[in-house]
Amino acid sequence: MALALQTFATVKDANAALKTQGTRYLGGGTLVVRAANEGDVSVSGLIRLTEPSLSTIAVAGDKVRIGASVTMAAIAGHPELGTLAKAARAVGGPAIRNMATVGGNLFAPAPYGDFAVALLALDATVSTDGGETSIETFLANRDGSRAVVTSVSFTLPKADSFRFLKVSRVKPKGVSVLSIAGALELSSDGTVTSARIALGCMADRPMRASAAEKALIGRTLTADGIAPALAAAGDGTSPITDPIASTWYRAEVLPVHLGRLLLA
Repeated sequence: MALALQTFATVKDANAALKTQGTRYLGGGTLVVRAANEGDVSVSGLIRLTEPSLSTIAVAGDKVRIGASVTMAAIAGHPELGTLAKAARAVGGPAIRNMATVGGNLFAPAPYGDFAVALLALDATVSTDGGETSIETFLANRDGSRAVVTSVSFTLPKADSFRFLKVSRVKPKGVSVLSIAGALELSSDGTVTSARIALGCMADRPMRASAAEKALIGRTLTADGIAPALAAAGDGTSPITDPIASTWYRAEVLPVHLGRLLLA
């Protein structure tokens, strides 16, 4: 079955077209085109946008706005986004990173969506034509979303406060066994005063490790200090099972890799 492709100049027009049943938004195409090629009959038409602002990165001080059409390759190569380069490079190989977009990554089902894990740890804000929402709320409600994401915004973390880890069986571009991102703030004596930890593959979409976050507060990043957080790491998770790893395996290795991330 042939797919109809429509191109629009404004987000408003694209949103109106997406109300038609069977239409899907075409960003980088790494997921939706593959689904169509594999015979997903629910996809009957593709919508794309040429709005220039969707492809721009704006950095003002520590405030960052990334358009939804910006690719992982663009983020990895941006001189002011070095803190996020590792997370961007975790998405596939070079060919995929040249196509995969920020907006598409927000909708990617596990075991994909590694960059969305990083954005969740950074407490990003997701913007659509209808306004802004926290990334946590957006991810929770994304299945019912038909609005085009226009950008994500966040405060750029200090290099030593943000960390990211992707675990895969095939390197350097394998699918995730799990991914973890952490944004931590420490006092002058090394005590954790604030913690946001996000997990990938531990549910059907990126999620917060809330129990581990709470267990870190007031502790130091030592083997003994992080022990309560590692013990609580799996609380509330529902790891996926796929050809890469089982639910049991992901649950078993999560504390191991979280410990490595925190002690890095």
